[in-house]
Amino acid sequence: MSPVSPVNSWNNVLTLDAQRNIIGGNPQALRDAIQHGADLRIYSEFVHNEHIDTKSSNHDLIQETMDMRVTYLIDGRWCGGILTLRQPVDLPDAFGPRPSLSLFMYNENGEQAIARPHLNGPPPAGTRGPAAVADHSDMPKYHEIDSWDAGSNAPSSNFIYDFEVLRYYVREDWKLMLHHDANGEVISGSRAAVAEAFARGVEWKIGISGLCADLIPADQPALQHDVFIQAGSCYLYTQQGLMIASSHPLARVRPAIPLRYSTGNWDYAWLVARTDGHVAKLVYDPYTLQSSRSPGQHEIRWFCR
Repeated sequence: MSPVSPVNSWNNVLTLDAQRNIIGGNPQALRDAIQHGADLRIYSEFVHNEHIDTKSSNHDLIQETMDMRVTYLIDGRWCGGILTLRQPVDLPDAFGPRPSLSLFMYNENGEQAIARPHLNGPPPAGTRGPAAVADHSDMPKYHEIDSWDAGSNAPSSNFIYDFEVLRYYVREDWKLMLHHDANGEVISGSRAAVAEAFARGVEWKIGISGLCADLIPADQPALQHDVFIQAGSCYLYTQQGLMIASSHPLARVRPAIPLRYSTGNWDYAWLVARTDGHVAKLVYDPYTLQSSRSPGQHEIRWFCR
C-alpha cells in the first residue's frame, strides 16, 4: 500500500492539555491554516462516567473527533470552529431525548460553547436573556461560564470541559483559485482559473469577509472576520464567466474574541454566493424557526480541491 500523501492527510497543528496549556504546535499555525481554507477536526479524550453518565461504573476512556464544518478567523488573530449538522447523541447506542441541532463551538484556547435550536413541536415563547448556571457538582470537570435563553427554543451556554487532551487537526489541500473584493474586482487568481477547475468537477469552498456584521450592535465597533464553509450545488454561467455557489448550512455568530453564544447573537443560515461579490442569505431565527432573506456584497475567496 502506498503511503498517504502529506497534502491529503490530517496534521495536528495545536495540542492543549487538560488545563488548556499548549503542549504541542501553536495557535498561529492553526490560524494560518484556517486563513488558507483548511478543514478543521478536533480530537478530544474523556472518561465515560465523568462526562457521559456520572452514575455509570463504566470508566472507559473515550476518544472523539468532530468535524468543524464552519470555521472563523477573527481579526487575523483568533480562530474557532462550529459543528453544523450534529444531532444530540446519547452514547453508546441512541440519540438524545429531543431532536435539535447541537451547534458545539470550540475556540483556539479550548473554550467551548453549545447552542441548541430545538426542532420538534412549536417553538416555545420562553424568556430570553441570562439564565441561572446549572449545578454541575456531579461533573467536576465541567465549568459553565454562563447560560442564555434557558426557557426558549434556542438555549445556549459557554463552558469549559477539562478534556484529557485537545488536538486541532487541519487538512490543507484546498487551492485558492480566486480572491475578489466586495464588488467582484479581482485581487488574486482569475475567473479563467475558476472555469478551468469547474470543468474538472472539483469541490468548492468559500471564505466570506464580514458575513456576520449584521449581528454586531450599532453601538459596538465592527470586528473584521472571515467565515469559511464548503459549497454544495455550484453553477457556472459560461458566457458571463459567473460562478454561483450554494453553501452548506452554517451557524453564524457575532465575531468576538473569544467566540461565544449569547441572546440574539447567532443564527443558522444558508448562502448563495457569486463571483461578482453578491451573497444572498437565507437565515433561520433559532428562537422562532422563521426565515428571512437578505442580500449583501462581500469580499470572497474561492477554494477548490
